[in-house]
Amino acid sequence: MNGMIWIIIFGAAATYLTRIGGHLVLSRFDHVHPRVQAGLNAVPAAVLTTLVAPALIDAGPAEWSAIIFAAFVGLRAKLTGMFFASAVLLIVLRQIGFN
Repeated sequence: MNGMIWIIIFGAAATYLTRIGGHLVLSRFDHVHPRVQAGLNAVPAAVLTTLVAPALIDAGPAEWSAIIFAAFVGLRAKLTGMFFASAVLLIVLRQIGFN
């Protein structure tokens, strides 16, 4: 096997172990502290921020338009709806050449 296959296998194993490890640790507790629960609820927004923030460095008009659109949609829709709506807008703006 070449090196890329091993990277994929070890990356998948590491991802699986970290996910199942967190579940196993939290399943040992009868009651989760409210601060821990609040922190866990903030994880999806934190992950989305880490995906969007690097794109802002080299962002053009299409990206900024999609980010502003996402901010407005985020006030009305859930996270998944906001993500898909802004992704569609970004794809359309890039296709029509709004750079």
